[in-house]
Amino acid sequence: MIQTAVRFAKRAAIFLPGIFIAYISFEYTLPYFHKRSPIIIAILLTYALAAYVLIPAIMRLFRIIFPPSHLPLYCITPDGLASDPLNIGLVCSRMELISTMTKTGWNLADRHSPRNTTRHVLAILLGMSYVNAPVSSLYLFGRKHDLAFTIPINGTNFRRHHVRFWATTYTKNKPLAARTIHWENQKAHVQSDQLLWVGAASLDTGLMPIRHNLQVSHTVHPDTNLERELIVNKLKDSDLVKKVEKIKLDNPYKLVNRTWRSELITDGMMKVVWLK
Repeated sequence: MIQTAVRFAKRAAIFLPGIFIAYISFEYTLPYFHKRSPIIIAILLTYALAAYVLIPAIMRLFRIIFPPSHLPLYCITPDGLASDPLNIGLVCSRMELISTMTKTGWNLADRHSPRNTTRHVLAILLGMSYVNAPVSSLYLFGRKHDLAFTIPINGTNFRRHHVRFWATTYTKNKPLAARTIHWENQKAHVQSDQLLWVGAASLDTGLMPIRHNLQVSHTVHPDTNLERELIVNKLKDSDLVKKVEKIKLDNPYKLVNRTWRSELITDGMMKVVWLK
């Protein structure tokens, strides 16, 4: 009963701001733009402002006020909704992570910029190759991913393997677990620090609108366990693995993905790879 009430309260906390933003958009924003532009332009501008600015800002504020006290099961979107499950970890320095992933066939994703985003959109629309295309921003402990890697399928970015990593620390004298892995200040770690890079690996399979704000984004293959095993097997095949530790974050669960008609399944495990 209590869990049901808490779940209802969380959903209301997301739903009610949405109603407020919809009211502001149609009562004030749309008329403002309509006075200065044709109706179709006014609608597009109103949609862009609500979907890409106002809703993400409110949800990000909520996550800052109520941060998680332990390693979550999944990373979240900029507006605070559940996204890819956490399923992989590597213990190494930042430079070792980049070197190891590139040795095993992964491409370091470019940072977001107007130029890179435009190039990515054109690559998808025209079927062109862009192996270092940026990935969408997802968050853990209130921080955007530090590094991301991709492997395009059939030379295009419409379908691709990808993994995002966040720098974390862990309690040295305790077994690795959700409550012994901690947030690491992005500005604090240097190139040589030995950190636990917590990752969320998944496979992009196409494009779909996002449920709650109608932004267009990649939809993800439901079985995220396969992507974790892909990374681990590539590292093993390259003889780069010292040991692999399996951590249970939760029981197997199913997660409704943010895009329409898609869901994610996971065994609730994260494999941590200690490199040689």
